[in-house]
Amino acid sequence: MSDSDDEDIPQLSSYALAALQEFYAEQKQQSDPGGDDKYNIGIIEENWQLSQFWYNQETALRLATEAVAAAGEGGRIACVSAPSVYQKLRALHREDISVYIFEYDKRFAIYGEEYIFYDYNNPLDLPEKIATHSFDIVIADPPYLSKECLRKMSETIKYLTQGKILLCTGAVMEEEAAKLLGVKMCKFIPKHTRTLGNEFRCYVNYDSGLDREIVI
Repeated sequence: MSDSDDEDIPQLSSYALAALQEFYAEQKQQSDPGGDDKYNIGIIEENWQLSQFWYNQETALRLATEAVAAAGEGGRIACVSAPSVYQKLRALHREDISVYIFEYDKRFAIYGEEYIFYDYNNPLDLPEKIATHSFDIVIADPPYLSKECLRKMSETIKYLTQGKILLCTGAVMEEEAAKLLGVKMCKFIPKHTRTLGNEFRCYVNYDSGLDREIVI
C-alpha cells in the first residue's frame, strides 16, 4: 500500500478516539465488572422491555436485612426476579448465608454458580441442584402486574421455600397474593430508583420486621 493510500484512510480525532475507548471500557465493565463493584445496584442497567425496575439503596438494604434475619445463621435465600436484593446481600459480605438469584436476564450470569436462569412461564423448570423446599426464605418480585404472572411465579415460590415468603408487587395484587400464597401486606413501603406508576407494597406470611419501625 502506498503512502497516498494511507492518507485516504479516515482518521479519528483524538476526541472521538477517547470517546470510543471510554465506550469500550464501559461495555467491558458492564459485561464483566470486577471485584465488589459487580454487586453495586445499577451496575447492570434496567431493561424496561423486561419490566426491570431496581429498588433504591434504602429499600434494597431493608429487604436484604429482613431476609438475613428471617433465614437465620447459615440460612439459604432465594431471590426470584429480585436482583437488587441479591446484589445488596452480597455487597454486605455475608459469608454465613447462601444466596441464589433466579433471573431471566442472562446478564446476571456474571454471578456465576449463584445465577439460575429462570422463566416464570416455566415455573418449575429448574436445575437438579435446586431441591424442593431448600430455601429458608424466598424473596420474589414478579415482573408484571398480572394474575397469570403471579400465579405462575407462585408455583416457583412454593416449590423453593421451606415456608417463609417475602413478596414485592403492586398493591392491586393484594387479594390475589393472599389467595395464592397466604401473604399479608406489610407496613413498610418499598421504593425504586425511578418513580413507578403503580403503588408498590411488600407482603409476608410470617412475623416480619417489615411491620416494625426501625429505631436509629
